[in-house]
Amino acid sequence: MARQIVKVPDIGEGTTEAEIIAWHVAVGDTIEEDDPLVDVMTDKATVELPSPAGGRIVAIHGAVGEKRAVGSVLVELEVGAEASAEVAVPAGPHPPAATRPVPPLPQAGEGSNAEPILPLSRNAGEGAEGRGPEAGEGRERVAGPPVAKPLAAPAVRKRAWDRGVELQFVPGTGPGGRITQDDLDAYLARGAAPAGAGPAVPPDDTVEAVPVVGLRRAIAAHLEEAHRRIPHFAYIEEVDVGAVEALRAHLNTAHPGRPHLTLLPFLMRAIVRGVAVHPQVNARYDDAAGILNRHRAVHVGIATQTENGLVVPVVRHAETLDLWQGAAEIARLAEAARSGKATREELTGSTITITSLGALGGIAATPVINLPEVAIIGVNKIVARPVVRDGQIAVAQMMNLSSSFDHRIVDGWEAASFIQRVKAGLEFPATLFIE
Repeated sequence: MARQIVKVPDIGEGTTEAEIIAWHVAVGDTIEEDDPLVDVMTDKATVELPSPAGGRIVAIHGAVGEKRAVGSVLVELEVGAEASAEVAVPAGPHPPAATRPVPPLPQAGEGSNAEPILPLSRNAGEGAEGRGPEAGEGRERVAGPPVAKPLAAPAVRKRAWDRGVELQFVPGTGPGGRITQDDLDAYLARGAAPAGAGPAVPPDDTVEAVPVVGLRRAIAAHLEEAHRRIPHFAYIEEVDVGAVEALRAHLNTAHPGRPHLTLLPFLMRAIVRGVAVHPQVNARYDDAAGILNRHRAVHVGIATQTENGLVVPVVRHAETLDLWQGAAEIARLAEAARSGKATREELTGSTITITSLGALGGIAATPVINLPEVAIIGVNKIVARPVVRDGQIAVAQMMNLSSSFDHRIVDGWEAASFIQRVKAGLEFPATLFIE
């Protein structure tokens, strides 16, 4: 039997080290040729390294989260005698493993019901004061875990105090989990222990230590650098999107065979029209060299939530795309990003970024700029709100744009003027198609 060595590959472009993201094997495992060994990530891409031959794992080097130099040993294999003694898995133009590029800078950003690109909140359940079993349902009332802030009327609180009962251990059946007198009676009827006798459920002081590695570590580093280097200036404006939403719905109905239109293609077109008048916001700032690179082309980054974290695929030359082409490209890039198939070229080079939380968009946000860009447009959710028109109150479909600008490059007047142009394009969508 001979021994083969798998090393950290040289991916090129000045890469000197790679971080171990995940091990697929352990010492003693028997594997076949091309079975996955380990995932490693550089500042350019995440690469799954396959086994160069079948055999048995006799040693692995490095733990998850550890960075190892290019050329250092990762895995030692015991293989047949005819195998070569040392192998570095190639990483040239046709690597044997699937490559999942990592964006140069993800966004902590944030959306509208235009398109649920960024489902940032993964827990939409009830809070600690969740509703208990409804009264009259015939369910046996059992004490649940303690509630941090129990809801109860002053009379119920006083009676509980007099009886020595801690309300956080009393299940509430009233609206929103409110504790009623009947709930207190039922609790006392069970012979519940008064205050000071100890909680019904023992406290859990378990702390889970979760290593911040891989893409999550890259996101943290990029956002920290962007927030540290850029003096952010936030600007929030409300937009009446009733007209553009009506146009969007009409076009989707009239052209069912074409790509489905969300609000984002309209917003992208409004941005293209806006930067034509305010080129200062469609730029990348090299602060080390003191050079602002203003771009004629509009490469729009679309912040997208994936299972592994936030990435920013890029719609290139948005100024050349019509609505349906823009919609198709946004959908294609989002799917590629979520499936890990987006190329490095598709994840780099944006000149201005849109960030959206879909229906979770909230009222306002303060998105972090995608360094080295100087502007990011945040889309909040669309809600029906009362507005005043011609002295009368009416209900309108309103949406806020929450944007951030690099105050070293973009003055407040310029930022406000740019957003007002974007707003006008969305409120009077016909103007987006007038040359």
